[in-house]
Amino acid sequence: MLSTHVHAYLRAAAGDQAHRAGPFTIRFDEHDDALPFNYAIPDDGVTPAAEEVAALMAAFRERARTPRLEYVPQAAPGVEQALEAAGFVAEGRYPLLICPPDAVADEAVPGVEVTLVDDDPGLWGAARVMNAAFEAPEATEHDVARLRRVLDGGGLMATAIDAATGEVVGAGQLGGPHLGVAEVAGIAVAASHRRRGIGGAVTALLTRAGAKAGITTPFLTPADDRAASVYLRVGYRKVGEMLHVSAQDPAR
Repeated sequence: MLSTHVHAYLRAAAGDQAHRAGPFTIRFDEHDDALPFNYAIPDDGVTPAAEEVAALMAAFRERARTPRLEYVPQAAPGVEQALEAAGFVAEGRYPLLICPPDAVADEAVPGVEVTLVDDDPGLWGAARVMNAAFEAPEATEHDVARLRRVLDGGGLMATAIDAATGEVVGAGQLGGPHLGVAEVAGIAVAASHRRRGIGGAVTALLTRAGAKAGITTPFLTPADDRAASVYLRVGYRKVGEMLHVSAQDPAR
């Protein structure tokens, strides 16, 4: 089932530093408290008891992080009610999209070169445009190291470069495969170059190249309808839903 494969990928992506609290796997970033880098994934099919949810929240409190989860409700339908009883509130329900690599549409952008990168200058360029696009602080060595770990895990990084200026104006990443599944994430475009198809071009390149890296089921979760329309043009189709849910912890 795709939902359980997505969960398996998210747990694997947490890596050797993953934490366990009851029936939850937790991914923490010790250097960055931003929500996308700190979340839990429930075990498939689990209905957690109140004390297990409390243990999950305590693990986040200990690290001054907002207790939160990112997961596919279909894989663990008993989790949401238990979280609501503990005060968790949905941040959003996002479409879960996938795209077979052979279904990718061409997304060339005149005057922009989209290419895979694996060197430090390329990763710095990607980190800067990603942080700016997502209104994060200026990129640091930690951001570049995070992207380097994507590559070390068998994933891919791509940038879009303005041919006239040499400026990196777009970027994105594809995680390393787990059972053929991997997430397309961090698709970012500089404010000066939006609505030109750059995000779609980056996504298309990563999706095609991912097939050569053993990724048969790339997935992504667009943040809004505008982003979704970009990925639908590339060839992605909705197959489910991803839930992001958190508790505003007064102890934080």
